[in-house]
Amino acid sequence: MEALWFAIVAGMLAVYVVLDGFDFGAGFLHLLVARTDAERRTVLAAIGPVWDGNEVWLLAGGGALFMAFPRAYAVGFSGFYMPLMLLLWVLILRGLSIELRGHVASPLWAAFWDATFAVGSTLIAIVLGAALGNVLRGVPLDTTSTFHIPLFDSFWPGRNSGVLDAYTVLVGVFTLLALGGHGGLYLALKTDGAVNARSLRAARLLWLGAGALFPLVTWGTVRVAPELPAVAGGRPLVWVLAALLIAAAAALVTGLVRRHPGLGFLGSAGTLFTLLGTAAAARWPVLLRSSVRPSLSLDAFAAATTDHGLRVALGWTLVGLPLACGYFLFLARLFRGKVQVTSAPPPGPEPMR
Repeated sequence: MEALWFAIVAGMLAVYVVLDGFDFGAGFLHLLVARTDAERRTVLAAIGPVWDGNEVWLLAGGGALFMAFPRAYAVGFSGFYMPLMLLLWVLILRGLSIELRGHVASPLWAAFWDATFAVGSTLIAIVLGAALGNVLRGVPLDTTSTFHIPLFDSFWPGRNSGVLDAYTVLVGVFTLLALGGHGGLYLALKTDGAVNARSLRAARLLWLGAGALFPLVTWGTVRVAPELPAVAGGRPLVWVLAALLIAAAAALVTGLVRRHPGLGFLGSAGTLFTLLGTAAAARWPVLLRSSVRPSLSLDAFAAATTDHGLRVALGWTLVGLPLACGYFLFLARLFRGKVQVTSAPPPGPEPMR
């Protein structure tokens, strides 16, 4: 049961990154691909029907972690208290920027929320990457089974590293480039005209940058977690996911080269999902790696709730998960096609289509 729940939690978080990732990427590119008010409302209309639904997967992943691995939830959330509070406020400001931009017909008002949307989306993408970097690098988990990690400390990875060091910042920048490319492909898929052309161009440049940075990220991961290659090499699931990753990356490259945003977006989504899946499979069963001493790491077996609790939670998951997937498919079908906005903004929230 622990392995199943490890896969469920990792899968939910990976789905969140794929779905909300194109929202963050669209926000990161907001001021770059949209030059006029109508173009910026087009970008917001492209994500308007789905962005809040996508964030449900973050709540679902956090809830699944709490149900299945309450000890890891408690230790992780207390240790990362300050970064999580910062992330929460950035998420709130980003949501406000989407909802409040169209409430006042003022260029200054719109410009303020446009900037908030772009900055908030950029920071979230970097923080998500830094969070992944901390999970792979490890945290100072000691004999008390707790840890506290500052936002900044030593910039070089080690026992005295903060949340942000050279390695986690590198992963954060890679994540920003990848999610920016992912969002660019989504905007190219949902828009026409100048926004479409700029979004596709930005996606190609950003994924090119992410591809160039990937070998450096891989090298850095091996340096901070030298046990990973040997562990991953002996697991068939890692090899299967790595093969799927190569196939998804090939679809991504084909879509970018042929200027086919639909194929490129599917390849981008597959690349992000399988990349995270490969990292999770290689890290199993460790949930929080101790940078103090490997034997102090918190794994799924030590962090899991009772077997009865896992079975009850699985029963509710089998009910709720299909409903969430069905809702997403319903929205995708309902709002398929290119977005359209009126030439003049109506009063109230942004138009959806």
